Amino acid sequence: MSSTAVTPPPKKTNRIGLETQVYRGSKTTLCAGCGHNAISERIIDAFYEMGVDPRRVAKLSGIGCSSKSPAYFLGSSHGFNAVHGRMPSVATGALLANRDLLGIGVSGDGDTGAIGIGQFVHLMRRNLPLIYIIEDNGCYGLTKGQFSPTADVGSKLKNGVVNDLPPIDTCALAIELGATFVARSFSGDKKQLLAILKAAIGHRGTCMIDVLSPCVTFNDHEGSTKSYAYAKDHDEPLGSFNFVPFFEDISVEYEPGTTVEVTLHDGSRLLLHKVDGGFDPTSKMDALRVLHESAARGEFATGVLYVEPNKPDFVTVLNVVDEPLASLPLEKLRPPKAALDEIMASLT
Repeated sequence: MSSTAVTPPPKKTNRIGLETQVYRGSKTTLCAGCGHNAISERIIDAFYEMGVDPRRVAKLSGIGCSSKSPAYFLGSSHGFNAVHGRMPSVATGALLANRDLLGIGVSGDGDTGAIGIGQFVHLMRRNLPLIYIIEDNGCYGLTKGQFSPTADVGSKLKNGVVNDLPPIDTCALAIELGATFVARSFSGDKKQLLAILKAAIGHRGTCMIDVLSPCVTFNDHEGSTKSYAYAKDHDEPLGSFNFVPFFEDISVEYEPGTTVEVTLHDGSRLLLHKVDGGFDPTSKMDALRVLHESAARGEFATGVLYVEPNKPDFVTVLNVVDEPLASLPLEKLRPPKAALDEIMASLT
């Protein structure tokens, strides 16, 4: 008798020939059911589907539960865990010195909205080419669940304490300060979050994405406005949208007058279906109006809130040389002795 060898099915790969496993990281140590884990999964999916080489990605974070997340995706990428609230300055240095890297920073609502608020402000105004994700649970999950600066008025802790301070809306702040791609999503909305992340990869500039990410240990109870139940019941999507990468030849049909098409720097197209009221995602005033009106109703406006695809990014504004600064030889970085002698002579 002869046996016929069974040929195993070919492994599924993306457009650059890599398997999904290449985009994964270490096993998570976060609580089971944590929204941060769902965000990590969507990041893995987005980078895989967009065919990004993990070796040209720099992932950065600060301190907190959220800042542990980069260990759980893109295991072969460059990584740096900065000190509390200081991730933006580390990201700025890394991306200016290595302009060919794609940067993704993960922060928390405390890391961003409290000790790191000053750095966040200047990062937004500079339009650094960086995907900046805030894993927003409204509490300090690493230090037993105290209210964070994004906690809503009236939200309750497990012990019954009620928050009476107004929240910082990081999306409104980012839009006002100069970020060129601002979005909000919910960690439980896989389809929307994945589309937002893919669009952010195709954008050249600061992409600030606030993701409501419930803390199952300290902030997922009745009375919390950052719980799974509350987020699902009070989510107000701005509308449906599709993202068409530049490398895919896809035809999208839609009714005239109902969809806004935004072309990103690499030729990708972002197709946004308008909500009632004529919301324009390229208008700062419309974006801020939607945020204020939805907040007044106790709801979260989700989706792409604002996009400005043609504004020069920070690297372009600084007119940095094409060759990455980190790879320049010493003779190009250090002035020759004659130049230093000339400077000293001019001071005497």
